[in-house]
Amino acid sequence: MSGEMDFPLFYRKKIVRTLLVASCAAFPGFHASGERINQEGRILGPAPAVTNSILFNTPAADAVVSAMQILPLDNPWNEDISRRPALTNSDVMIQQIMSDLLSTRRTLRAFYEMNFVLVPDDQPLVPIDFFNYADESDPGPYPIPLNLPIETWPHETGPLTLQQWQQDINNDGGDRHAVIVQPGNGFIWETWLTKLVGTNWEASNGAKFDLNSDALRPAAWTSGDAAGLPMFPALVRYDECERGMVEHALRLVVKHTRADFIYPARHYASVPYTTNANVPAMGQRLRLKSSFAVPDNWTVQEKAVLRAFKKYGALVADNGNFFSISVTPDDRWPGGAFDHLSTISITNFEVVQTTGPIEGPRSPNPPVANAGPDQTVALGTTADLRGFVSFNPTNPPPTVSWQFYSGPGTVTFGDATKTNTTAMFSAPGAYTLLLSADDGLHAVAYDAVVVTIIPSIILRIVLTGQNVQIDWIGGNPLFTLEATDTLPTAQWNTVQRTNSYGVLLPITGSAGFYRVAGR
Repeated sequence: MSGEMDFPLFYRKKIVRTLLVASCAAFPGFHASGERINQEGRILGPAPAVTNSILFNTPAADAVVSAMQILPLDNPWNEDISRRPALTNSDVMIQQIMSDLLSTRRTLRAFYEMNFVLVPDDQPLVPIDFFNYADESDPGPYPIPLNLPIETWPHETGPLTLQQWQQDINNDGGDRHAVIVQPGNGFIWETWLTKLVGTNWEASNGAKFDLNSDALRPAAWTSGDAAGLPMFPALVRYDECERGMVEHALRLVVKHTRADFIYPARHYASVPYTTNANVPAMGQRLRLKSSFAVPDNWTVQEKAVLRAFKKYGALVADNGNFFSISVTPDDRWPGGAFDHLSTISITNFEVVQTTGPIEGPRSPNPPVANAGPDQTVALGTTADLRGFVSFNPTNPPPTVSWQFYSGPGTVTFGDATKTNTTAMFSAPGAYTLLLSADDGLHAVAYDAVVVTIIPSIILRIVLTGQNVQIDWIGGNPLFTLEATDTLPTAQWNTVQRTNSYGVLLPITGSAGFYRVAGR
């Protein structure tokens, strides 16, 4: 006698005489944790190796910096201040900022200023002479490459070559900031009034920052910037504007600052000297008002900047003749990329109450999210998401959310506000889902899970004598056939791996349970 039947499966069983057969689209997986997820909820991926010096205005530099976590998640430059209250004297301070400027300069400007170079960990060290603030400088030598760019090159320097601009052959002067980034070791070096004199480098002063630390410069020490702050984390870069979001606070210049600095600034430069509390201090944080409507026809670069201005704000870092932010002088920017910003009046900004070194995201006991194990399930099968969030009950309870991050189709969650929920997927392929926990105080906690959806496998079983023919349709090879004598079981034994869609097996016992998985 023989029997034949077809059935879809995922641990579904059918009895044929004394033989039990089960097929499945996949076997359980494990959580491939360790994803690096930045403050914006973007998965950074593996960091590309830097083997030679890379200029900022290249696709190679884009690939490196887009995969970097630039300063810790809880660093002030990465702090979401969109829900922070405004200062009680915010309106007065905004009016003061405006009145300090010429009437024709009371709008936001974007200036093509600081650039940077990426260097490998073994970049040779070069002596550098500090001629103004050596006592407030991190001593050399510095890992200076031959192609060190100096501020405004090449966007604003006309036909001059990089070496000519390094030497300032026309005595143009200017701030001449320089920024060196070493992603592997996690350091940046920044200088002011930087110049190549013959074969020797000199600068007014120099500062070294640890990209993996919230550590500050000594109190009252300057840096490449007047506020004693780093510049690199604040620059508007080409790669992030292309993604549509600047993911950090911006570097802001105002006309006049008072003789004070607030966290995270470390230095003041009040000229003319004033202690007027309505004049901004170095480190003062401003934010674009949430009510400002960004026109749909503005450029992707402008929208990326203004999204950051609303979420992360801008830190006062220097004095100047405009109300301005710093954009990399990348020659890939399209013409007019930031022109509309100059139509935004300073009245559209407000001054935010800042957080201190152990406040806000740096407060103790941040929440932790765990998205659970990675999974592989059959198309049409519900995936059970088994996440969890831990938090300290003395802190606000976090808001939990699942969200679709990437994948070839759509995802429908049973309840996206629950750590343990279900998800259905519209098409085969690999999907990345994010679990987040936001308590409104700390940096949002993220974790990711990968759910791989593969086509269902349908088995056809034919029993003849002492053999069983198992055939199937669906799935993709290489297939793995596993068996066990009893269910439930913790031990499945591999019977065969095959690229074929069927196997012939002898019957060796009174009962057998089988499952098939494809890639």
